[in-house]
Amino acid sequence: MQLIQIDLEKCNCSHACIRACPVKAITQQKNSEYPEINHDRCIGCGSCLSVCQVEAVSYYNAVDETLKLLKSGEEVAAIVDPSISGEFPDITDYRKFVEMIRTLGFDHVNEVSFGVDLVAREYRKLFSNFKGKYYITSNCPTVVSYVEKFFPEMINNLSPIVTPMTATAMVVRKKLGKKINVVFIGPCLSAKDEAGRHEGLGKVDIALTFQELRKLFALFNVKESTVEYSDFDQPIGYLGSLYPLSHGILDAAGMNGSTLESSIFTIDGKNNMMEAIEEFNDGPEAIKKHFNIFYNEGCLMGPGTSQSSKKFLRQSLVVEYARKRLKKFDKKLWEENMTHYGDLDLSRSFEKDDQRLEIPSEEKIEEILKSVGKTSSEKAACSACGFRSCRDFAVAVSQGLSRSETCLTWSLKNKQDYIKTLKNNNDRLRKQQREFEENEKILKSENQKIKVKSDTISSLLQNLPSAAVIVDDKLKVIESNKAFVSVLGEDAEMINDVIPGLIGADLKTLLPYNIYNLFDYVMQKDENIIGRDVSFQEGLLNISVFSLKSNKVVGAVFRDMYVAEVRQEEIIHRVSEVIDENLKMVQQIAFSLGEGASKTEKMLNSIIETYKKVKKTE
Repeated sequence: MQLIQIDLEKCNCSHACIRACPVKAITQQKNSEYPEINHDRCIGCGSCLSVCQVEAVSYYNAVDETLKLLKSGEEVAAIVDPSISGEFPDITDYRKFVEMIRTLGFDHVNEVSFGVDLVAREYRKLFSNFKGKYYITSNCPTVVSYVEKFFPEMINNLSPIVTPMTATAMVVRKKLGKKINVVFIGPCLSAKDEAGRHEGLGKVDIALTFQELRKLFALFNVKESTVEYSDFDQPIGYLGSLYPLSHGILDAAGMNGSTLESSIFTIDGKNNMMEAIEEFNDGPEAIKKHFNIFYNEGCLMGPGTSQSSKKFLRQSLVVEYARKRLKKFDKKLWEENMTHYGDLDLSRSFEKDDQRLEIPSEEKIEEILKSVGKTSSEKAACSACGFRSCRDFAVAVSQGLSRSETCLTWSLKNKQDYIKTLKNNNDRLRKQQREFEENEKILKSENQKIKVKSDTISSLLQNLPSAAVIVDDKLKVIESNKAFVSVLGEDAEMINDVIPGLIGADLKTLLPYNIYNLFDYVMQKDENIIGRDVSFQEGLLNISVFSLKSNKVVGAVFRDMYVAEVRQEEIIHRVSEVIDENLKMVQQIAFSLGEGASKTEKMLNSIIETYKKVKKTE
């Protein structure tokens, strides 16, 4: 049976359950932050339940199973642990409590206190007939499981006596028949596992916790105010009512004498239980005592009880309950019942289930301790990791049952170092951010200036009377003006409607080879071409191509020589060039030409002035 489950959707990875588990049956999954359960190692102590604040850890729920049994029509008996007196202080009279259980559908309700009395008598016989062997009581299933799995060589020192739960099941079946179903109700989680260990008279079909019983009460709306009194069915126990207390079994056996006379140590609590078994294993002959051991505070604070109740209040309620019962107790009837059921075989055996792992070498242990800043010579341990010593922790890390990060002092130091590193990094990042912000301001200012210049250049480009275009090193148009589109013709104007400025257009698709080759030449040679006349579409273009960015960006200006203004301007320009050339010639032959040179100059100037006047009149 898998007693414990973890809901990973609820789990917040606090690892509190890992630290709480005394046998490290809960470990961290490989490559994951989530815990996982090794059910073979689990001893059913329930320590993981109370520490999980998000209630991701739960135990095997037998409510539905119980409901099915109650509805089956078969006869069912409830056997109830005497710790009900401490668990249900909200119910003023135990007889109301008994009737509430009957109302759920149970045919019989018996108290386990009588089973306690039978078991206590067996312990008295065992301990009184001392033959040199010391025993550990086997009433707590968690203790039994711990010995079987982690100290299997000690199973012969476990008292060969059944638990009070099993003894009571035997009593009920002897009285009511072997076919009756038995449901145990108590504070113990490991009783669910213990219930499945026995067959025949001692079989317990279902083990319910007090928490599950409360759920059944709520489900059927059973309240104290709605029921009458009803007492437990016979046989009823005597001092077995004190069983919830750690020494209660000894009280029932009449062996709880003075410290000087007693041959039994009573131990309870997680750490005390583990230390006691280790010491007992080292040599009971030196201690010379039997050990009466419970994992929890007796049965008062079991994992199946309500967590809100208080330990000492529960102890007081148990004692008061027993005192009330004894005032009107029929001891003669009890003695008759003890005799009647005295022939039940209450013996039992145990099985080795060794779950121990190989102990690593001292060198390995020392290596792990050093890795977390510890040494084997350190005596004290904070136990925050869930281990009783740093050495135990190192052993578990070596065995794969824990991780170095589980050491909180080491993790805290690493975290502090990490925080310090983060702080330094954050300081550097803040400094860099301030520098970036300053640079960003500068860049924004520069970008604004560039944008203004770009807008100005673009505006100038668009307002040029001549066609102009700028291309990149792939001869793709970066920008062009309307005059350039007009020079190219109707096809280019259609493209311009879709892509203004023909941006991105391939110059090779817009112009013939003899023209775009000029662009390619300037791009490759980085040499400007000025005033080149080129035929284009039955016209004549005067083209100047110049490098704007070496081997990267080229610009060009196209002038249509058939446009009147351009033609007149060009004639004047070219006549001026002729004059300049003639003047040079005149200077060379001045002496030989004399007055002829002066007349030539006047004639040419007259031609220029004539064209200028024509231009003005047009």
